[in-house]
Amino acid sequence: MIEVIDLVKHYRSSMGGIVRAVDGVSFAVQPGEMVGLLGANGAGKTTTLRMLATLLRPTSGTARVAGHDVAIDPVGARRALGYVSATTGVPDRLSPREILSSFGALHGLGTPLLEARVEQLIDVLDLGKCADRPAGRLSSGQRQRVSVGRALVHDPPALVLDEPTSALDVLGSRDLLTFLSGLRDAGRAILLSTHRLNEIEDRCDRFVAIHGGRVVAAGTRAEFVGRAGGLEEAFFAAVGEAKSE
Repeated sequence: MIEVIDLVKHYRSSMGGIVRAVDGVSFAVQPGEMVGLLGANGAGKTTTLRMLATLLRPTSGTARVAGHDVAIDPVGARRALGYVSATTGVPDRLSPREILSSFGALHGLGTPLLEARVEQLIDVLDLGKCADRPAGRLSSGQRQRVSVGRALVHDPPALVLDEPTSALDVLGSRDLLTFLSGLRDAGRAILLSTHRLNEIEDRCDRFVAIHGGRVVAAGTRAEFVGRAGGLEEAFFAAVGEAKSE
């Protein structure tokens, strides 16, 4: 459902050199699977996710969403993808109901289906008490839930989420990850990045660790962790080995 093959993104620095933000990354996410993308700041996670979301054009390599190449068929890729960025980007003047309705209409949902879909998302994301309140008056957690709902309104088969729990408290994070687990169990392909490794250690089916724009470790929890004792320890060990090469 999500395929990344030798994906590369290079930038030219202000000094005229080449910055290799993503340098030959490959992985896949199957339907009914949740994959955690791990990496420190600057590792290349967000750049990879932004290329999948068609916000950045790859320098080379291939990225596909539901068979749609993000460079050749970006519109098809967007239709098949729900994307949540690290910043909510929720307009202050509109209410959650208006935001969800607007984005559903942009995706071509007809009125009866759109209304039902918006009400469903308001319910499952616990936005009922603030559904008609301007987003500028919402808490950061409520705004993040609106951002997630906006990504889901067209019922895409694939989801890409960049730090989706960053603005949420412990209970909000648990509820969102439980919701995402339900979407995975219903057949969605989910790729998410987070710095809160403890939150996803027992929820993701597989993990991919990136350092310096390259994949340094990947596998199921058992394969990734091995004898390290935990996901955090395994991640630090993988990054340490990459630094020493």
